[in-house]
Amino acid sequence: MAAPLLVLGKLGVSSPSFCSIHRACRQLPAMNFNSQNLHSLEPRSCAATKTSRRLLIVEQQITFIPVRNTGFFNKMTGKELWEGVTSVSSAGKKKGRGKRVGRMRQRDLNRGQVLGEGLRSNFVWPGLNAPVIKGRQVIRQEELPPDPTKMEELNKFRDKMSTFRHLPLPTLQRGWSGNRFPGQSVGPPDPIGEYDFKDFDSRCVEFKIVTNMTGNLGRKHRFSAMVVVGNGNGLAGYAVAKANKGRSAIQQAKNRAAQKLQYIPLYKGHTVYHDMYEKEQQVGVFMHKKPEGFGLVCHRAIKSICELIGIKDLYAKVEANNKGNVQALTTAVFRALGNQETHQELADRLKLHVIERRSERDYFPEVVASPSDGAAKETVDPDEDLDFRRLYFPDQKVPHVVPPKPVYYYNTRQYKQYIKRIHRYRNQPHCDILRRAGMW
Repeated sequence: MAAPLLVLGKLGVSSPSFCSIHRACRQLPAMNFNSQNLHSLEPRSCAATKTSRRLLIVEQQITFIPVRNTGFFNKMTGKELWEGVTSVSSAGKKKGRGKRVGRMRQRDLNRGQVLGEGLRSNFVWPGLNAPVIKGRQVIRQEELPPDPTKMEELNKFRDKMSTFRHLPLPTLQRGWSGNRFPGQSVGPPDPIGEYDFKDFDSRCVEFKIVTNMTGNLGRKHRFSAMVVVGNGNGLAGYAVAKANKGRSAIQQAKNRAAQKLQYIPLYKGHTVYHDMYEKEQQVGVFMHKKPEGFGLVCHRAIKSICELIGIKDLYAKVEANNKGNVQALTTAVFRALGNQETHQELADRLKLHVIERRSERDYFPEVVASPSDGAAKETVDPDEDLDFRRLYFPDQKVPHVVPPKPVYYYNTRQYKQYIKRIHRYRNQPHCDILRRAGMW
């Protein structure tokens, strides 16, 4: 028992771990605790002798009880302590507190700390924060002068950690409104078995918080996400999912949309086959076929859908009191595109040849489809409306076309003289082409 008593002399009698030893030793005033006496002391027979006088010590067992100072910070984990500081009560959550600006976030207090650098003293430790050998010189342990600005810099660094900052996204990867989810690409769906969706992409077209009133939990908040999936070659699908977390809702909607793919035919790989109209709830959509190079002039949700499908040229007009109903808008667009009638199907239904005349080819007629059985009707009912522009608008629902405003110089004297001078020659080549094409 010599070693523990020697350690006691180094620690001091004020240590709470050795209070029982200190009280036992205070009862021995006549004994000199030198090295010989310490080695002669045993736990069971505590008898010691001295050259000058003889002292009999009552047999007493010394018990070592390790005691650790416990407090509030030792009983709880770091995660529980941070939750007590950063969490919001249930009443505060109902009032919307602690969501964005006023929310306190957890800090990593180990960040910013450098090995060997402290608030009071700095050390050079070879092998830890300094090389062991530098050139031909061996680096030794050395104490450096304290840095008075260390605490101030550390507090500034920790204050930056508490502020919430959105990670900057590249310009082409941003959504319709900055870093928000609607309009962003969320990657291809997860593979199903051996099938991998490597050529597919997904876009989130709607992301919102929905609330449901329950009897036990009160208002229950969840995230709702609508995702469209497509490969850019006519194969696409859409789905809606809800979850307690936003990322989970997007992931579920993306994988669900990958299981509801439908094929959408494209005319020459860049536009639709004909003009069309579709209505879902109170949202109506007019879609018009456009030549190559026109682009996508439409609602931002329809534009994202067309990019995933592979449509490059389209004009669409949304007719609704609330154009923010993206779910109804997406349903109407997919239904209209899925119900397209190709030129071959039109020729088989009407038993007529389908002829296309385009201005860039001087309205030269081109047969694009004929009846499959080769039996075309020789006569056409005069009451039958065969105008291709009105063929797919139900219930006489045609888009309103605003007439162009007259040019400001039409009523000037100089322009009237110019028209009178070229009257005998104007439009002759154009009329000749129309006459040859059978349109005059």
